[in-house]
Amino acid sequence: MRLTAEELHARGVVLSNRGNLAAAHRTLRTAAERAETEDERARIAGTLAFVLTRTGHPDEAERICREALARAEARGTVGSDATAVLLGQLGALATARGDHAEALPVLARAIRLETNATRLGNMLVVRSVALMRRQRLREARRDLDEAAKRFADAGAVHNRAMSIHNAGYVALLEGDLITALELMSEARPLAASSPVNAAICDLDRAEVLREAGQLEEAERTLESVARSFGAAGMPQSRAEAEFHLARSLVTHDPAKAAEVAGHAVRRFRRLGSRVWAARAEGLRQRALLSLPTVGRRRPTVEQVRAAEIELEQVGFRTEAQMLRLTHRVSRARRGDLDPTRIRLSPSDPLPVRLLAHEARAVQAGARGRDADVRRHAAAGLESLAAWQRSFGSLDMASSIAMHGNALMLEGLGAAMRSGRPDVLFEWSEQARHFAHQVAPVRPPRDPAHAADLAQLRMLREETGVSWEADARVHELRERIRKRQWATAGEAEAVPRIDLETLRAALGTDTALLSYVYARGQLQCLVVPATGPARIIDIDAAAVRERMPGLRADLDVAAAVGSGPMARIVRVALDARLATLSSLLVEEAMTAAGDPRRVMITTPGILAGLPWTMLPAMRGRSVSLVRSASRWVAARPRVGPGASAGFAVGPGIARGPEEAQAAAFAWEVDAASHGGTHPTVLYGADATVEAVTDLAETVDVLHLVAHGRHSIDAPLLSGLGFSNGALFGYDIDLIDRMPRTVILSACELGRSSVRWGAEALGMAHAWLHAGAVCVIAAPVTVADDIAAELLGALHGGLAAGLAPADALAMATTETGLISPFITHGSGF
Repeated sequence: MRLTAEELHARGVVLSNRGNLAAAHRTLRTAAERAETEDERARIAGTLAFVLTRTGHPDEAERICREALARAEARGTVGSDATAVLLGQLGALATARGDHAEALPVLARAIRLETNATRLGNMLVVRSVALMRRQRLREARRDLDEAAKRFADAGAVHNRAMSIHNAGYVALLEGDLITALELMSEARPLAASSPVNAAICDLDRAEVLREAGQLEEAERTLESVARSFGAAGMPQSRAEAEFHLARSLVTHDPAKAAEVAGHAVRRFRRLGSRVWAARAEGLRQRALLSLPTVGRRRPTVEQVRAAEIELEQVGFRTEAQMLRLTHRVSRARRGDLDPTRIRLSPSDPLPVRLLAHEARAVQAGARGRDADVRRHAAAGLESLAAWQRSFGSLDMASSIAMHGNALMLEGLGAAMRSGRPDVLFEWSEQARHFAHQVAPVRPPRDPAHAADLAQLRMLREETGVSWEADARVHELRERIRKRQWATAGEAEAVPRIDLETLRAALGTDTALLSYVYARGQLQCLVVPATGPARIIDIDAAAVRERMPGLRADLDVAAAVGSGPMARIVRVALDARLATLSSLLVEEAMTAAGDPRRVMITTPGILAGLPWTMLPAMRGRSVSLVRSASRWVAARPRVGPGASAGFAVGPGIARGPEEAQAAAFAWEVDAASHGGTHPTVLYGADATVEAVTDLAETVDVLHLVAHGRHSIDAPLLSGLGFSNGALFGYDIDLIDRMPRTVILSACELGRSSVRWGAEALGMAHAWLHAGAVCVIAAPVTVADDIAAELLGALHGGLAAGLAPADALAMATTETGLISPFITHGSGF
């Protein structure tokens, strides 16, 4: 049966909406050949122009539309629906090219003429994009709200979902990442109706992830999106994905960013997209200016100025500012100082303000004015911290710190050059607080949230090692993360203290070792209980050379407990530990006056170091604190408390023995002093729900289970119990937090370093949720060592010792040297 032009047009629209553009193109060409009226030809031309634009033929698309519009005007039918369609497509073409000033009046005329609800909604969505690009966000949101109503009236479910998705993009531009993620997540199941539409949704979602500092996930998504658009024959969309990928990479891999942006520039120029080409070229130059090496690849002053002018001419003033400021930073690092003042307006977005503060700081540094470096860096960080404090999610707040990384490094570098202990302490605390300043907010009890976590547990058990790559896990994690991000931050953060306040709180037997790292330099600030504070320079290169093999040595030593290899492995490990002890702590311990208690703060490059195993630290109470300020604030709550609970997961050979030995100490205490008898959960009784319920009723919680750290998603790290894993995401659901948490599980003292400053892992999740301290190990621990050492630990806890003191005593009593360490306020 021969289809009519109208039937073929309808089929072409369906194929286009599904992303099957090649088939849509063939169908619409046939429809145009069979069209009998000018109105039919005009409507078909409008849809064909849309397909041609998507497949990289914008010039042909514009020609078809203008020829059809000229025929309509010649017939005197400029007020027809067909004319509205053609004007709408011309407006869409201008928007795709980035010619938003041209697009807006054309779209306004099309919208006035259009009478079909679905087509009108589509035009409003297109106009919203042009309005967004010109930062007219309130008008864009109004168009999207109206489009959603029109689509609802027409029953166009997919189109309505896309309008909701675009409203999420408006929220992103307004800096409201939570609303952006919520709206995009709400729209995705319906909007992502085909691989192409899914890629369109994921492109915008990746921008949200990038702004939230989740760069690895954002970049994986953008690489996948670019491949999808390439496979679908959509060069404009592919180049846009490459632009956004380069925009993410420029923060941490400028060489790759320059390469990817260069690909995008060439694609845009072939397509005649002047605006997009200008944006990609500006980004490419920013990446090249950020490279540390000097060479011919660096843009000249003339090239930068030409790119700035082009960006301003096409309406992207903010991106021109970013290029100009990046150029100033690059020149200042080479000693070429620009005497003109850097000016900002209240309307400048946060990225521009942060880069302006960085440029001021770098220029001050080039002039040798380190006090001004610190002042400018602190001002920029405070503007970012105000935004960061609005998030209650640990995952979100720690990732957002990415935006301040360059400023933090400038401030830390200036503090290290000062040679002043008080200044170095101030910036050390600034760095610690920046990643961990957010106070936890308990999300409301939500059955859907609980159900998602339960399903996530089930999938982890089903899919094994590769479970995080499972599409179902990805979807669940997205929903869980959306709820976590949506928790609002508390206004009150822990106040930072100065050096004198710390000294007053140290007492007579405690010292602080604060390690600070910036741009290849490592220093240790030693604050003894008595006597002057001192700064010690450390050979950072030597430390970094010996750190990579440490984890492997520790894991092998735990696995090979006896036999001919045991001694060889132990000798190699002891040699590595002795070298690290010499590099990092021996001189510091002498300067500290050989204290009994040592409080340590560390940067990310020292994450995972088993401090208690270093020879110079053995026999001491060691506490790895998030910041000295937090230690002072938590002191009234330090202590084991009066009650204890234990839970043993499956597959731990000596787990029941460990729990029983540890619980016995509390039974003796209960019998002697009338205390609370301990609770022990075994086997099928040790479910995730039972464990979290137990956590709310005890002061000390001891968990014996198989653990696994998730490098890419630290809050998906888990402890295995009878019905699945207890995730980092579960912890924030516990209403009352134990003071002390003991994680007798391999790896759960590990953490993933974010932005070279602080680390995130399961131990940090418990601390963020309100635990005073967590005892955990960053590597594998042999079952027999864990059982004996931690059993002895509880003798001290039940007797009232502080956790770090109890661990030191247990180590001395048993003679077992282990990687267990106290995180948080251990004394």
